[in-house]
Amino acid sequence: MNYLRQLCRSIMRNLLGHLRRGTIWIILLGLLFVSISFVTTIKPAYQLSSSIITNWTSQIDQSVFIYLFRMENKQYRSNIYSDGPEELSWSDLLLEFATNIRINDVRSLLGREIPNFYAYDQKIIIAGEGTDYTDLPIESAPPLETVLENRNASLEEDLPNEDDSKTPNVEKTTGDRKVVFLYNTHNRESFLPHLDGVKDPNQAFHGEVNITKVSDRLAKSLHKNGIGAQVDHTDFMSVLNQKGWEYWQSYDASQPVVKEALANNKDITYVFDLHRDSRRRTDTTKTINGEQYASLFFVIGSDYSNNSKNVALATSLHEKLEEKYPGLSRGVTQQGGAGNNGVYNQNLSKNAILIEFGGVDNTMTELYRSADALAEIFASYYWEAEAVQSQQ
Repeated sequence: MNYLRQLCRSIMRNLLGHLRRGTIWIILLGLLFVSISFVTTIKPAYQLSSSIITNWTSQIDQSVFIYLFRMENKQYRSNIYSDGPEELSWSDLLLEFATNIRINDVRSLLGREIPNFYAYDQKIIIAGEGTDYTDLPIESAPPLETVLENRNASLEEDLPNEDDSKTPNVEKTTGDRKVVFLYNTHNRESFLPHLDGVKDPNQAFHGEVNITKVSDRLAKSLHKNGIGAQVDHTDFMSVLNQKGWEYWQSYDASQPVVKEALANNKDITYVFDLHRDSRRRTDTTKTINGEQYASLFFVIGSDYSNNSKNVALATSLHEKLEEKYPGLSRGVTQQGGAGNNGVYNQNLSKNAILIEFGGVDNTMTELYRSADALAEIFASYYWEAEAVQSQQ
């Protein structure tokens, strides 16, 4: 009799234990489904994201994902997806996740040990003529006192003529609407040919003769081609000095200006931040039809989500420039991570891009020619985009 009681008690205890565990699993599954429902239905603006996970997964070879799909879907075992690996090295993936070092890419190791090698960790979206990982744009980061130092400067007397007419000499115009916003985050970036006695590229800065003049020229050329443009002349270097900030915080200084411009002018559709590359003349000059131009390089940040529209705009402009001014554009690159801002205020507009105009050795004549060429090409792009938009 005692044996039966003990057996019944044991059975009851086991049943209760299973019921408890079953209840816990049911609760956990319920919470899982609720969490999945919440994550998949929440508005994009409120979704959580991790730049660390995004950056890591963006560098994983596509064959890894194909392998994972194969595990669940036999269709991915067809010849179309035959490039994927038969087996994955989980130890290599674990090493990459823990150290960010990729076994098949020596750059992931050397880039953290060799000065200035970080450039090789950038991504070339489109390589222009002669462009590779050895001549991507270099963004100098001098001490702020160097940037603010007074220097003597001069301009050529035979600069290309500017068209100051109030009426564009084209049929299509945006009228009074300013649809392009131009600004210069590193507004004091200057050019050695215009700095008296300055030979050091790291000293190529000036308060007046600088990249802002290229923005002014581009705005006038856009107007000539029927596109209204608004130019901001904020001296962001003085803003940094007043706030006690460092040079690398330049985009923190320029961001409020861009936000205000977009808020105050609803016609603004395109936002261009013009810079000067720190590379030398051989990398930043192109001869076209016997005339020398300062080359262009389109830069897109990678440290913000949904940059596909920005990439598409830069790609279209590069391709159009290649048709009429072959070699003028050095290409489109995506930058982010260590040593780069990685956002460049481009999260504020789907049509925001950073454009490197020439380098430290280019002249205003060459820069103005390039500004005129870009204005012509952009006007063509703008009206084509407007036509497509009107048909939708």
